Amino acid sequence: MAAFDSIGYAPSAQGVRPVASSSRNAHSSMTNPHILLIDDDARLTRMVGDYLRTQGFDVDTAGTLADGRMRLASGSYDALVLDLMLPDGDGLDFTRELRGQPATRRLPLMMLTARGEPTDRIVGLELGADDYLPKPFEPRELLARVKALLRRASPEPVNEEVLRFGKLEIDLGAHEARLDGARCDLTSHQFDLLVVLARSPGRVLSRDQIMDALKGHPLEAFDRSIDVHISRIRSVIEEDAKNPKRVLTVRGSGYLFARKQDA
Repeated sequence: MAAFDSIGYAPSAQGVRPVASSSRNAHSSMTNPHILLIDDDARLTRMVGDYLRTQGFDVDTAGTLADGRMRLASGSYDALVLDLMLPDGDGLDFTRELRGQPATRRLPLMMLTARGEPTDRIVGLELGADDYLPKPFEPRELLARVKALLRRASPEPVNEEVLRFGKLEIDLGAHEARLDGARCDLTSHQFDLLVVLARSPGRVLSRDQIMDALKGHPLEAFDRSIDVHISRIRSVIEEDAKNPKRVLTVRGSGYLFARKQDA
């Protein structure tokens, strides 16, 4: 369909504000993934919403952060797609707000941005976004990335294995890390990255090897996405993030997860 060649640059109709709409009705399957899209571009939300619905998603839309807050408070969502620039606030601030609340701390979140500045993407990832997609974008890429977010957030088959490194425990069954018995505040994305490192203790992993091991995670070796997530992991599991003892940088090669810790 020609209308879906690329989405993101065409302007919304003059003066038009998107009306929040819900795809849920008596005929919707309760097993359909439920997505919230917050963007003030009426044309984009309509096209993306319609496209995702044809792919088996239930989609709600909101044109402002205020509308988005109300929908998040009153409904249950499997993922959030959030524009950075909205008429009543900044998507980065909203991401920080969501990650500070227990109910939305682990909600899979993808940012949309037309700014194109690496700094915006890096800050978004540091604040807890799981992925980002610059405008304009191909609807099929958005679909693939949303599906990847949902796969990572889905419960894995029961696995009782616990990786132990001194005070650090990585519980694969519970999908959580604990430091000295206290749960570490990591996103699903960051936990999976930590597991990749911890499964190869004492071995240097390059960015390419990390990306291959993550199998479809939207990390890009040639920007700072991996570095940003490593920094966030260190801030949680290291006693001194500036002088790490668990996740080490091997300059020019990659990262190494230490075999011996808390010796």
